[in-house]
Amino acid sequence: MLLKVIRNPNRRTNLVFLPSVRKYFSTSSRAGVDVASKDGEMRIFLVAGEVSGDAIGSRLIAALKKLSPYPIRIAGVGGSMMAKNGLKSLFPMEDIAVMGILELLPHLNKFQVRLKQTFEAAVSFRPHVVVTIDSKGFSFRLLKQLRARFGRQGPSAPLHFHYVAPSFWAWKGGEARLKGLSEFVDHVLCILPFEENVCKSHGVAATFVGHPVLEDMLELNSGKATTEKGWEVQGNADVFRSKYGISSGSTILSLLPGSRIQEVTRMLPIYLKTMNLLKGYVEDLTTVIHVAPNQHVQDYIKRAINEWSTSVVLVPGGSPCTKYDAFSASRVALCTSGTVAMELQLARLPCVVAYRAHFLTEWVIRYKAKIPYISLPNILLGSSVIPEVLFRDCTPTKLASLLRKLMNNEGVQVEQIVAAEKVMELLSPPPRARLVGCNLDHEESSSYNTPSLLAAWTVLYHRGRKL
Repeated sequence: MLLKVIRNPNRRTNLVFLPSVRKYFSTSSRAGVDVASKDGEMRIFLVAGEVSGDAIGSRLIAALKKLSPYPIRIAGVGGSMMAKNGLKSLFPMEDIAVMGILELLPHLNKFQVRLKQTFEAAVSFRPHVVVTIDSKGFSFRLLKQLRARFGRQGPSAPLHFHYVAPSFWAWKGGEARLKGLSEFVDHVLCILPFEENVCKSHGVAATFVGHPVLEDMLELNSGKATTEKGWEVQGNADVFRSKYGISSGSTILSLLPGSRIQEVTRMLPIYLKTMNLLKGYVEDLTTVIHVAPNQHVQDYIKRAINEWSTSVVLVPGGSPCTKYDAFSASRVALCTSGTVAMELQLARLPCVVAYRAHFLTEWVIRYKAKIPYISLPNILLGSSVIPEVLFRDCTPTKLASLLRKLMNNEGVQVEQIVAAEKVMELLSPPPRARLVGCNLDHEESSSYNTPSLLAAWTVLYHRGRKL
């Protein structure tokens, strides 16, 4: 497998995988609507294991209800955002929100209990379709068990979709593991442009639907797909300052410590020391901490800020409008590697990315990773446009130094902003995608191409071909 970066002076930079074998098949020629037709309703079992997956799942449910010719009935596991769209989660999503090899060990028993509970609930629900969202450790175990129980082609066998392809491209030997994926996954919904072809070349049916973070813009800009500057969300800085009583002369720094309790407890103390170093250089510094909608995270951060000596404002998760208003008011941001880096790109807010894990997990990453970057913007562009401070290098002194440089160097800020425009273009949904065969009229089906609608259309109507 070769990775080639194509730079065309008249077009965007493209990250292209050149597979040695071009083979594609789907494990099923049925579509979701075909499976549901005999019952007059569509039963969909969904599983999301973290905050970003909860946001994806919420939008997917809304899109499925919009496109489906049958009433949608849902069950499964999710968070507060999916609950707003009608999901009654089997248990708190936080119970399976664990990432990392060593980080999982203390929670292994609960993880296995929740897996058994989810499997039994799915069997009882008799779904036509199962959609797992990211969290491949939990998701793939569940899908394997369901495939073993129902088989592949029987009348009661549900179709299996996995939303967010595993990051096979980041690991040595990762592509080889794709070959077994088609045994228990019927279709992968990809959020990165190069993943679809690589999946297909290894016998896994896949569709690139676009990155879900782009839908923040559609929701906040009254459905407008792009602005004059492309995919961008412009919040209201004045509204944010007024709402939280922050003076116009105060320098605001957005802090995003993560969405999982394990990463927040590891990163927030480092960020606290970083802010203490910065306050000596930045007059009237206000730290805005964005708190993920995770109860464990919320409780921990509320306790931890008692030790902070700088002015602190907590912004609760679940409100995109407030979040992007805060981004607009901020000078720069410091974030733990994850989806939030993409949100900062959408807001055109320059940032520094940081990450620490258990030392054994860090060792595995160093040994197994085949790409030099951890943040998606850098990966897509093939350059370190966004400063990354990882593992043992992730110290308060290093972070404070990079943040000072970023705040005081307009040229570095502009470089990140220009790069963000390229990243957003790369992640946008296929421009000619059409949602044919569904409940939208001709004009709508030609113009609607949001990630969630494309994903929902694929779940409902896509038919693979068997070899």
